[in-house]
Amino acid sequence: MQLRYSFRLYPNGPQRAALARAFGCARVVYNDALRARETARAAGGVFPKTGDLSKLLITEAKKTGERGWLGEVSAVVLQQSLRDLDTAYRNFFDGLKGKRPRMGVPRFKTRKDSRQAVRFTANARWKITPGGDLSLPKIGEVRVKWSRALPSVPSTVSVVKDAAGRYFASFIVETGPEETLPATGQVVGIDLGLTHFAVLSDGTKIESPRFLRRAEKKLKREQRRLSRKARGSRNRTKARVKVARAHARVADARREFHHQLSTRIIRENQAVAVEDLAVKGLARTRLAKSVHDAGWSAFVAMLEYKAARYGRALIRIGRFEPTSQVCSQCGVKDGPKPLDVRVWRCQACHVWLDRDINAAVNVAKAAGLAVTACRAQVRPGPVPAQREEAGTHRDGQPTVAGILSL
Repeated sequence: MQLRYSFRLYPNGPQRAALARAFGCARVVYNDALRARETARAAGGVFPKTGDLSKLLITEAKKTGERGWLGEVSAVVLQQSLRDLDTAYRNFFDGLKGKRPRMGVPRFKTRKDSRQAVRFTANARWKITPGGDLSLPKIGEVRVKWSRALPSVPSTVSVVKDAAGRYFASFIVETGPEETLPATGQVVGIDLGLTHFAVLSDGTKIESPRFLRRAEKKLKREQRRLSRKARGSRNRTKARVKVARAHARVADARREFHHQLSTRIIRENQAVAVEDLAVKGLARTRLAKSVHDAGWSAFVAMLEYKAARYGRALIRIGRFEPTSQVCSQCGVKDGPKPLDVRVWRCQACHVWLDRDINAAVNVAKAAGLAVTACRAQVRPGPVPAQREEAGTHRDGQPTVAGILSL
């Protein structure tokens, strides 16, 4: 499978200027190609092909005075910009056909976009120098902060600038079956929530870090300062970067938490079961901020690709499975319960159950995993004895225990 490894870049002044030129040229070619296709569509003409657009908007445009500065950047960057437009159209039409979720029509890019990116393929002859720098055509050798080694030789590298002004190198590498982990007999079901980020069927509860809530005070302060700056001023630009950096720290901390937890779960268990939550629907409720702060979709996506990478199984169960209504001990459905009910008693077997652990066990059982439900029990509930069992029998006469006359 293909994986993406990202590393922080630290370009100097001239290199940042060269990257800005590359971002701008790629954006101009993308917009010119989009304009040509939309003009042809409005006129009812033939949809221009990528090869024709490449010849017209790159090769021929470099010879004109209006677009002569396109020659200052690598041609591969401009070609990849056209491929990005093809991908955008393909995703749009596949969404109309029902092959994937609906996507909007391709839109024009602007230099004010919070994210700028260019891509270099092997044809661009980029390389990693013996000193550990990233050598890019017409940009130079950029310093890289290597946090880990690449598992194989990368085929493509993208240079990304985010809203906080940080630069990243994103490598695409191929991984093989040599990364498959040894088999283990452990299986687990996961119930995702807000009070506890995840509750496992073995009784483990992982507290929700609530990164956004913890940083909310600082975010409000920086956002308030931004709102007071005059539009178009340099001070407003500085304040905007401070807000973006504050949000980036929250996103980075959440992503690191997801990576560590998902890796631990995948390494310890052979099969993992999760519930297919309706995150979009929950994000339209009063719990929207907490739902976005938890980041369930990103976490499940990490579980999915790591399970495929390491030879594990990830099973999703339907979102309408009544995991919180069924007793994991006897299997009797006890009906829906308010969210404030965290411990409930089964009316059939009279066992007190922890709502979250019981749901995690039911998630695993619904996925066909053989898990024990012993950890779902909070404490054994007293079973009322029948009247005829409340005493001893002597000579056929029932006598209540404890009140026998001496």
